[in-house]
Amino acid sequence: MKNRLEIDINLPSIIKFTLPSMIMMLIVSVYTIIDGMFVSRLIGTDAFSAVNIVFPTMSFNIALGTMFGTGITAIVSRKLGEGHKKEANENFTFVALAAFIMGTAFSAFCIIFIEDVIYFLGANEEIYDYCYDYALPIFLFFGAEILQLVFQSVYVADGKPGIGLGITVAGGVVNAVLDYVFIAKVHMGIAGAAVATGLGYLLCALFGLVYFALNRKGNVMFVRFKPQWRVLIFSAVNGSSELVSSLSVSITTLLFNIIMMHFAGQEGVAAISILLYLDFILMALVFGYSMGIAPLFSFNYGKKDDLRIKQLFKNSTALIVFFEAAVTALAVIFSGELTAIIAEKGSHVYDMAVAGLKIYAISYLFKGYSEFTSAMFTAFENGKVSALLSFMRTLVLLSAAIVIMAYLFGVNGVWWSTPVAEGIAVIMAMYFIFRYRKVYGYL
Repeated sequence: MKNRLEIDINLPSIIKFTLPSMIMMLIVSVYTIIDGMFVSRLIGTDAFSAVNIVFPTMSFNIALGTMFGTGITAIVSRKLGEGHKKEANENFTFVALAAFIMGTAFSAFCIIFIEDVIYFLGANEEIYDYCYDYALPIFLFFGAEILQLVFQSVYVADGKPGIGLGITVAGGVVNAVLDYVFIAKVHMGIAGAAVATGLGYLLCALFGLVYFALNRKGNVMFVRFKPQWRVLIFSAVNGSSELVSSLSVSITTLLFNIIMMHFAGQEGVAAISILLYLDFILMALVFGYSMGIAPLFSFNYGKKDDLRIKQLFKNSTALIVFFEAAVTALAVIFSGELTAIIAEKGSHVYDMAVAGLKIYAISYLFKGYSEFTSAMFTAFENGKVSALLSFMRTLVLLSAAIVIMAYLFGVNGVWWSTPVAEGIAVIMAMYFIFRYRKVYGYL
């Protein structure tokens, strides 16, 4: 049977193969912000600020799931390319189980120390109750969320990105419907938003468990295994760029919240929250493409097929540049309409967010290429370069830019911090692309 990763390497085929992953990430990004949208509209901006205060814990959990998902997907795809199917499935099964255990342990930690966690994240007395009501339910679903993220990546290695898309859409619909029911009809308040999100995660996780348990004819499935600690460690190291990136989101979100609370109070936190939420949607296609194309790089790297790797890189670069230009234009031209998804037109929060988005949007000219570069090095199992790029881009450069620009220019400096950091980061990405061109044969 022909491996589903053996596709023709041309623009139409690549788009067809990666489109489910792109749409899937778009859906994921939409139902990531659904809580914020319903909470802001139906409860208020203080409650919306509370969601963003709690978000760094969710981001850390996403970091674990994404790390193991991308790490094991690269390993599985390479081993399938080498013809080692049994070993690939043993590795996948063990890593998925280990990731779930870690997510459950993190969930237990957050619940046990919930008060300390909430205050550490920057909550004040005024919004503490909102934070608590949202955090407690969402913490209960961390194990399911990690499994969902691992499965999302591995569906692509199985050559079935459409399955990941379908179940993600279903999870998003469940989340959106239950958000409305729990908040508007049952009057559960902000806790209802958390439960709705958690049930969306749970649906996706349960489907993945059933699929990989019964998938006896595909490339990837659950099998009996012996603990393979080297594989677990290598998956973590190889996916560490995604861990670093997601962890950095937690840290920089915390930094954004603290600085905006200082300059503009809770309305400032709400305004920066809107930009960070919209960022999920606007970058979704790039994230999805990077996730979808990575197994093809890994598979052909395992086969030592330099010609196909060159074709993948050439076509990917063209698509990423197109995405960057389109997203930047979209964010600038429709800044008001995008902001109005979450904030009420005419409000002070709305005005702040619109002004900020027009500046923040410049970062989209650079973000996509850096994200793709990091994902490609993960696919080549060069976790060190991938992690270094992510660490510098999403933590060191951005954190430094936030502090320095805010100190020099106040709120306007906060908006400019991301474009400045991303502009420097893309230069680093281009350097590593040039440096490793002969090692991996993409140029």
